[in-house]
Amino acid sequence: MRSLLHTPLLAIVVTSLAAQVPATRPVAKQHTAAEALAHANALLATTPLVDGHNDLPWAIREDKRAPMDVDAYDLRKHTPHQTDIARMKAGHVGGQFWSVYIPGEIRDSGYARVQLEQIDIARRMIAKYPEFLTPAYTAADVRAAFKAGKVGSLLGMEGGHAIENSLGSLRAYYALGVRYMTLTHNVTLDWADAALDSAKHGGLTPFGKDVVREMNRLGMLVDLAHVSPGVMSNALDVAEAPVIFSHSAARALVDHRRNVPDSILRRLPKNGGVVMVPFVPGFVSPALRAHVVLRSAVAADARRRLSTDSAAVTRELAAWDKTHPAPHATLKDVADQIEYVRKIAGVDHVGIGSDFDGVDDDLPDGLQDQAAFPALFAELIMRGWSDRDLKKLAGENVLRALGTAEQVAKRLQKSRAARTKTIL
Repeated sequence: MRSLLHTPLLAIVVTSLAAQVPATRPVAKQHTAAEALAHANALLATTPLVDGHNDLPWAIREDKRAPMDVDAYDLRKHTPHQTDIARMKAGHVGGQFWSVYIPGEIRDSGYARVQLEQIDIARRMIAKYPEFLTPAYTAADVRAAFKAGKVGSLLGMEGGHAIENSLGSLRAYYALGVRYMTLTHNVTLDWADAALDSAKHGGLTPFGKDVVREMNRLGMLVDLAHVSPGVMSNALDVAEAPVIFSHSAARALVDHRRNVPDSILRRLPKNGGVVMVPFVPGFVSPALRAHVVLRSAVAADARRRLSTDSAAVTRELAAWDKTHPAPHATLKDVADQIEYVRKIAGVDHVGIGSDFDGVDDDLPDGLQDQAAFPALFAELIMRGWSDRDLKKLAGENVLRALGTAEQVAKRLQKSRAARTKTIL
């Protein structure tokens, strides 16, 4: 068999995937690039931009200079990653879900201790900058913060492993300010399958469905960003309030297991949920995904042919990498993803979930940090988006989802007692 190192497969795969990208609607240009950017800045000054996912608390925990030191990681200065006050202001951030992520692989003394430390880091970080950040627990809080010129700061837990199979733990996290929970991270749980792990349950177990029901009763948004399609479907079957995908893109454009299939996108209008499109290159760029798929095939071929010589495999892959540099994701890739979600789910069901500070510095060209949010909106303005629809994308959709979850919780709390079930 001829080595894959010498085939034009990348061009074939890229061409195939690129054909899936929706063509930009033909719109008479009404703005120059400079006019569109000025328009975007003016628009975002009048409506809250709510970012669904930022991993700054974990970046603070992992900072090599002063791990876990909120005071040392000074947001009033230029920081090592994508988030600081100056760039938040330039990007017109009006609301932020700060991810209080902990890895599902941590064993330690149990997940709860590490989760509580992350909530502590996030809360101390918010308190450190009262002139710019303010705690938020409701959609109304975010709107009030924006009106006051501050960033309404909510907490989002990334991974249901942190509840340690206890609905009591879930309620305790809600009391500490958590307003969404991603049902899984990358590890399948006793009650839910993760997208990037084995599917042991075919979706949610009965206890997993009780987790969704209790989140609805509390008013905590159910986040499906990291779960398997089976969990997505089961959660939509059970949920009485809108769900979110805090940082996921469309699988039809980029066939990554972390992305959302069309079958789920089509169910969002009935549920009221929102897909918040990330800036993660591997989730949004068809060309980059094609490169990753091809490189995996090349590596497998090299291992097959050179199975007894690992050094030769390493050399061959290094040579291939040198002649086949990975393509860069771009701002336009992210805009294509947003437009695709809008096309399938509708304009009321798309938002932004950057994943800043949780992504390597090799971000999409044109979206390198929080200051770049207006550039994305300028691109959509050039594509013919109306101000009304841009405001929905910016934050109105997710605030509507959160507000609806709050209303559902008030109703459910009148008729449904707190569930006490656990898995031992």
